[in-house]
Amino acid sequence: MATGPENLSPLDTNGYRARDAFFGQPYIDRDEWRETPVPHRHVHGGFSDTDTRFTFYFPPEQHWQGRLFHPIEGGHAGHEDFFGGYAGEISGGLRMVQRLGGYMVESNSGHIGDDIDPRGGDDPTLYGYRASVESARFSKHIARQIYGREPDYGYVWGGSGGGRRSPLCLEYGADVYNGALPYMGGGNIDEHGTGSRVRSDQPIGFGAMFNVQRLLGDDKLAGVISAMQPGGSGNPYEGLNAHQREELASLYRLGFPRGDEFMISQPMGQMWLWTSIADMLQKDDADYFDAFWTRPGYVGHDNPEFLGDHLLNHKSVVSRIVTAREFRDNEEFSGPEFGAAKPFVILLATLMGDLELPIGVEVKGIPKGYRIGSGVKLLSGEAAGRQLYCINHGGDFFFCDGHGEANLQRFRGVKVGDEILIDNRAFLAFCYYYRHHISDDPLYDFLRVDGEPIYPQHGVPLQSPLMGVPYSGQYQGKLMWVHHTHDASLWPPQGLFYQQAVERAQGKDAAAEKFCLRWTQNAEHIGPDMAPSPPGRSANTWLVNYHENIEQCLFDLVDWVEKGVKPAPTRFSFADGKVSLPPSAGERGGIQPVVQVKVNGAALARVKAGEPVQLSAVAEVPPGSGALIRLEWDYDGLGTYPEKIVPDDRPERMELATTHTYREPGTYFVTLRATSHREGDVDARHARVENVASARVIVS
Repeated sequence: MATGPENLSPLDTNGYRARDAFFGQPYIDRDEWRETPVPHRHVHGGFSDTDTRFTFYFPPEQHWQGRLFHPIEGGHAGHEDFFGGYAGEISGGLRMVQRLGGYMVESNSGHIGDDIDPRGGDDPTLYGYRASVESARFSKHIARQIYGREPDYGYVWGGSGGGRRSPLCLEYGADVYNGALPYMGGGNIDEHGTGSRVRSDQPIGFGAMFNVQRLLGDDKLAGVISAMQPGGSGNPYEGLNAHQREELASLYRLGFPRGDEFMISQPMGQMWLWTSIADMLQKDDADYFDAFWTRPGYVGHDNPEFLGDHLLNHKSVVSRIVTAREFRDNEEFSGPEFGAAKPFVILLATLMGDLELPIGVEVKGIPKGYRIGSGVKLLSGEAAGRQLYCINHGGDFFFCDGHGEANLQRFRGVKVGDEILIDNRAFLAFCYYYRHHISDDPLYDFLRVDGEPIYPQHGVPLQSPLMGVPYSGQYQGKLMWVHHTHDASLWPPQGLFYQQAVERAQGKDAAAEKFCLRWTQNAEHIGPDMAPSPPGRSANTWLVNYHENIEQCLFDLVDWVEKGVKPAPTRFSFADGKVSLPPSAGERGGIQPVVQVKVNGAALARVKAGEPVQLSAVAEVPPGSGALIRLEWDYDGLGTYPEKIVPDDRPERMELATTHTYREPGTYFVTLRATSHREGDVDARHARVENVASARVIVS
């Protein structure tokens, strides 16, 4: 049963019969030994008569400790090689799974790219869990041939869309998985066995986020951001008119994270989701998109002044087509007007593995208007009829994505001179969508009086079937949910739903034994290395690398399942759409360090250039979470952290005091980053759990 490049015995697939009758006979079309990123046997295949594909990664036998680990891809999924490549390595990938003592399973969740399986159709159970569960189940059949036995334990985890679907795998795959770790998930609750699609509660909220960006513009939004940053006034409404105040307040009530306001100006995954669901929404909810412009009770009809000169509905012609590689490498696109567009547009193309993909077009003569989110439709040429949406823009260039075939093709086949329509009427209607599609969740109570909606209502739309089915909370095994306090894509209230589901399905006593919720403070949907940075403040001075936290949580999940060591949850309170964490590590719990920083004894100091500033900080770890292994000061917001303190006595709490002098006028955010490790190993390279805190210094 040895594993290695010298002994790849043929693998039998004929002896396996899928438990789920939808899936045909499994096949293997690639079986080879690979040395990167770590040595492993690489097995790729699928199930006949389906679009389901899988990849298995089996390490040498001496590195395998009897575990199966199954990461679930984010977004809509659709790829069976995400975690085994570069993008997956960012979140730990195969190296992390080997550290955890497992082999790794990947599935494309039953579909290729953003398309549905032609035979499976719109069945959300297929994409939500059935394809993943059957793939992992088949991996056990292969593991028996490679290692001589099946895995003793199975674990499934994933973030974002993977956080949406990984609990479903545990709920419906009890013979495969013993534990699950969803992070940044969310969705509504239904009975176990449901075949319905997921309700679009969170995507509805994105419309409110887009609307705040649109209404406030860069200048007023900068004031909101400053007010809510460390040392700010805490009043984000100063200087706003009545309608701007109403829309910002609605955004907060819906759960947008306080302190993350900069991300309102940087829609990334939220705008991608709009491009992916816009066609479906306009088809399934056509009455709303008409009513918004034609009936009383809707802003488009009653208050066109709120839309101002943002409206676009203009025809022109394509004057240039741009590939992802050209956008990335050509100096022509290095200017500030492309700064917001470039990182995310290139990331999406990289994830598709095709930098030759034509992702943008130049269209001249378009009125000023509001371009982001606009429909971009080809009217002539080979691609006539293709509907895309503007994910971001710069100058006269529109960078786009779309649904299904449009997502795969983008601007392939488009030629200079093809006629094109830029139309943002659907997007502007979506900006007020939240008013007219309220669910029974208490978050929406501010849009009701005496139980009745204030605005005309339309049914709450459903998400793509690729997102799966609602949660039931009914499962065997253990589930640890990790959510982020500063996630602009899955807002903090989404972190509360699954606990409610478990308590409803199994009771509070069972939930206390089988469910654990941890919060990661100062974590966004993406890590600081991929997040945009506010002016004068590097992203790594206000956001943490949460992937290390996830790795430690996976180790804790393993100990919970296999040894009965119950993990420490994070204590919190929730009110007005806001999650609040206790100020001390002892009260808060969980595993993340707690950090506080002051300048001249407060959150804000105003000083003259050359005047010393007294800096003080406290960092502490929750009980049982290990010790502090590094403290780092960053004085100017550049994120270089030039001063590092490495303790040698495994402290659980440290108090720091120093002085710093600023020679030039300006606004500076001084930050302390604290890192802890479960074993207190100052040389550890993994499972290093971070947190940050800042204070503001204004130098005149």
